[in-house]
Amino acid sequence: MNPTAIRAAVSIAIFALVALLFPGALLGQQTGEGQGGSSGGAPLPLIANRMAESAEIELDGRLDDPAWTAATPITDFTQQEPVEGGEPTERTEIRVTYDADNLYIGAMLYDDPSGILAFQRERDAFLSTDDRFMWILDTFRDGRTGYFFEINAAGMMGDAVLTGGGGGGGFGGGGRAWDGIWETRTAILDNGWSAEIRIPFRTLNFNPNESSWGINFQRTIRRRNEEILWRGWRRSEGLRSPVFAGELTGLTGMSQGLGLEAVTSAIQNWRNQPNLESTAAVDENQFPSDVSLDVNYSVTSSLRASVSLNTDFAEVESDQRRVNLTRFPIRLPEQRDFFLEGSGVFSFAPRSGPTPFFSRQVGLNQGQQIPITYGTRLTGQAGPFELGFYQIGTGEHDYTRVDADSIASEVVPRESFTVARVRRKLFEQSAIGAIYTRRATWADPRDPSIDPIDQHTAGVDLDFSTRSFLGDKNLEMEAFVAWNSNPLPASDADHVDYSFQDLSSHGLRLSYPNDVWTAHISYRQFGDEYDPAVGFVNRNNFRRIEPNMGWHPRTPGVSWLRKLDFSVQFRELVSLDDDFPGASAYLLTGLGGVEEREWEFNLLGMDFESGDNIDLAATRTYEYLDFGFNPDRSVDPQPTFIDPGGYTTWNYRVNVRTAGRRRVSLFGNLFWGGFWDGDRVGGFGRISFRPSPAVTLSTNVQYNDVTLPDGSFTASLYELETDWTPSPWVAVTSQIQYDDQSELVGLFARLRWIVKPGNDVYLVFSQNWRYDPDDLLDPRRDFVMLSRGASIKANYTYRF
Repeated sequence: MNPTAIRAAVSIAIFALVALLFPGALLGQQTGEGQGGSSGGAPLPLIANRMAESAEIELDGRLDDPAWTAATPITDFTQQEPVEGGEPTERTEIRVTYDADNLYIGAMLYDDPSGILAFQRERDAFLSTDDRFMWILDTFRDGRTGYFFEINAAGMMGDAVLTGGGGGGGFGGGGRAWDGIWETRTAILDNGWSAEIRIPFRTLNFNPNESSWGINFQRTIRRRNEEILWRGWRRSEGLRSPVFAGELTGLTGMSQGLGLEAVTSAIQNWRNQPNLESTAAVDENQFPSDVSLDVNYSVTSSLRASVSLNTDFAEVESDQRRVNLTRFPIRLPEQRDFFLEGSGVFSFAPRSGPTPFFSRQVGLNQGQQIPITYGTRLTGQAGPFELGFYQIGTGEHDYTRVDADSIASEVVPRESFTVARVRRKLFEQSAIGAIYTRRATWADPRDPSIDPIDQHTAGVDLDFSTRSFLGDKNLEMEAFVAWNSNPLPASDADHVDYSFQDLSSHGLRLSYPNDVWTAHISYRQFGDEYDPAVGFVNRNNFRRIEPNMGWHPRTPGVSWLRKLDFSVQFRELVSLDDDFPGASAYLLTGLGGVEEREWEFNLLGMDFESGDNIDLAATRTYEYLDFGFNPDRSVDPQPTFIDPGGYTTWNYRVNVRTAGRRRVSLFGNLFWGGFWDGDRVGGFGRISFRPSPAVTLSTNVQYNDVTLPDGSFTASLYELETDWTPSPWVAVTSQIQYDDQSELVGLFARLRWIVKPGNDVYLVFSQNWRYDPDDLLDPRRDFVMLSRGASIKANYTYRF
């Protein structure tokens, strides 16, 4: 069958499946009852009160301004946990008012003040330890995308972008890293705690012709592990799915000013690298500095264009180290602001992993920062379409690569990158989209005879979700097909005319995410030459099927136990090579041999009323290696080579998590079992100690003890973190990491001062050592300093 016929067949099959499963949805029919998650007729909206021209709100956390008296509160909250549909143990009142420039939310959360938990203060800290108040804004009323916000009684602020993947319930595409410009103040009172929140309309994209938004609220009372919501309180619904949100009405005359925003950033660095014998050519002290400018303009209230000159790097952030004993690379998260804002639209079939666009491919090369000379961006919505576009250029870059025992000169040629994305809303909470990327590389200055390369990627994806399957159940479907051009130009001596199957990937995933029962089945195929030039794929040349089923019963008759968890998952991954020598497939017959077959059993999971959790799991894995590899990546590896062949192992795991509300909490696991033709024992543990609300000390240990027939090794990572946050506006963090694979010790310390939202000052210090206890030249030098540096950075945002 030719490629065109294959694509047509896949498209017909997808839409035929949709028509069979969701005939009501295809006609746009939905039950009205689910929108509010309540019975007894349509839920009442929340009416936003327009403030008088002379009215003002002084942000101090106390709801004593006259503007709050004029706003009508909502109080009809419902328990989600521990009793679905139950009456909350504490009363909650929410008011919303606004003027031309800002949306204001006032929250009164009644409680015993002695029971309020508020440990966290740092921006975007996770609030699994604290009482919290959360809300979302679905500014386009599309039931998929929106903005998420959360605070605690100490005034900590967190926010994220809801991307719409998987029915609108996640922070994919870097959404959690988004830092919007807004403010809150809180106050602890004799009868609970209160909050005043101000969100400028300039921070949000919205349709100015609509007078109503989707809105929802959730409150956590941590000491009781109680969750209460305004709408969408069923366990199969929830805050992060905007389709279940309530309605905010009465919005008119909102202004975004001129819609023009300038963000400037300046950084001054000091870098010191000792003149060790192997690095004599490197200047010991360097003082690089940089300035960047981002200009953002709201073309409409829902569409924003940006131009970036000398794009800012996330030089005040630190990547987490990870232990990797597999044959495949690890994906690290994006941390640069230019790529984080509006990044949700670029998410492509996120649960299936084709990733045609991965922003860390731009401006980074093997960990080395490549200067981005310019960048343009367009993100937002136009009618039913969600749009995203990048055009970015990087300059030629010379640098000296210094390893522990070598030095080399490297040249990265000039490149330009184009990324275009469009998604079209379908029905109530679904979308179909397309993506295109181009990477153009100029000739290598060291060898002009090598032709420049243009590499292209294109793809189409479908995200189909309904909340009315079988009446009131959730059902989700994700389908995709992606293709990249031949990585070798026709003029290359090694050029091969690859087929569409070789250069493409496609897949389908069907999910049933509901309370008590969950299930999914997925199928995907990645061709041998599928490797997007601006994307990320950790393996290819396979076809895989994966069914999963879980049962999560409640235990109302056991006072100390809230829920049990049981699940089973099967995965079969088959090579696309007909002559692959692995075992015969169970399900994907008629292909090459099996590369990987795995049964994973969650034997018993217990969620306790105290907030603690324990899971027992067992995994049986068969994997065939068609080539050998050495899992020991240490500086001086032992003879631990794994020979080609088939291997079957059993592994067992115990996961433990204690309630984060305690001053000392633990999250970790222990595992043991087979490792190829040997054995592995190890674990992971993170212990957090909170002596006061402003201070957190954490240790993170990963340990692997591997024994093989020809040798043994350990692969371990040790980390110590400290956080001191005297206020929500000032945070001091430090981190020390060591892993015995690289034998490097790293120190990273940072002070962040939020002068006001959008304006930040950072002070950073870092230092790296090589741990070398066997240094024969100087036995006293167990730690050899490799590099150190410091930075001061300032960001300033000006809105017109």
